[in-house]
Amino acid sequence: MCGRYFIDEGMTAEISRVTGIAETKLRISTGDVHPSETAPVIRTLQGTPVVEGLAWGFPGRQGRGLLINARAETALEKSMFRESVRRRRCVVPARKFYEWNRQKEMAVFEQTDRGILYMAGFYDYVGQRERFVLLTTAANASVSPVHDRMPLILDAEECFRWLEEPAAVEELLKKQPQKLKRYQEYEQQTFSFL
Repeated sequence: MCGRYFIDEGMTAEISRVTGIAETKLRISTGDVHPSETAPVIRTLQGTPVVEGLAWGFPGRQGRGLLINARAETALEKSMFRESVRRRRCVVPARKFYEWNRQKEMAVFEQTDRGILYMAGFYDYVGQRERFVLLTTAANASVSPVHDRMPLILDAEECFRWLEEPAAVEELLKKQPQKLKRYQEYEQQTFSFL
């Protein structure tokens, strides 16, 4: 499960290097991204990488909630996700993501070198706008003490394969997660006095 992640302006140089898009055409602000918000995603249009803002999450059936994650292991089996995973894949860049344990303590996960996390996802036109969903996989040893799921993270070199090579999809859906750095971050609490 991934219910919030962080992006920052400093990611533009690496995204430009990976995608070939000029830094001046990339607009990435700094801050946490929450479900339903618009965030930058990398996808290809006619074989050319583009970075565009899409809303995070598909509306649930009968208007119930928001589907923000899909299990990589079963995404190709689910009728709601199958065609998007086959034809409309994207990569969601992040600096770090957050998970909460059962005691509601927040842990932060990032690359060991503090580089960009390229999270695998897919998108579709749903509810009159383009929306994306993150793919998750079983948590590795870095994340499992906090949560049993984590985003499916691609190496920079795997991004284009994920976006453009249909034959690589099943292989990348089974990818073993890489080791991540974990630390605790304490959110500031706001108190109201009557």
